[in-house]
Amino acid sequence: MGTLTIPNPFSAGETIVAGDMNDNFTAVKNYCEGDVLQESTVTAKGDIYVATASGVVTRLAVGVNTRVLTADSTTDEGLAWSAVADATKMPLAGGTFTGVVTFDGASPIVLEGATGDAHETTITVTDPTADRVLTLPDATGTVALTSDIPTSVNGTSDNIISNQVFS
Repeated sequence: MGTLTIPNPFSAGETIVAGDMNDNFTAVKNYCEGDVLQESTVTAKGDIYVATASGVVTRLAVGVNTRVLTADSTTDEGLAWSAVADATKMPLAGGTFTGVVTFDGASPIVLEGATGDAHETTITVTDPTADRVLTLPDATGTVALTSDIPTSVNGTSDNIISNQVFS
């Protein structure tokens, strides 16, 4: 902060000349406008003072409700009002789901393996005609597909698919 220099100091009992007093007022005014933050700079509830350069202060207008202040080097103020990350959505970088998770319109769901390559696993859901529940057992193992069931058992055509009894 700069130093306030009064050009005409007065002592008790001294006669004050109007021009000298005006010089003092001008010095105080210039000091306040240059080195002291002015109340008139902020014009609305929520406005904040922001430095745009060394010794340069400006007003950053209050943001829209539900926005948060973030660093943004592309703006003159170095700050910007931004939307809050949607806590109901998984961030692109990943995270942990807790509670009930609903994927509206998210069929298919594509899962990439540990290595990002041209091979993924896709889970597709046909539009259900009623509520459906698929339950994975509380066990370690591999989920079998209907294509894994043999077409014949013990050399006969009797099998699980045709609901026959094994011999």
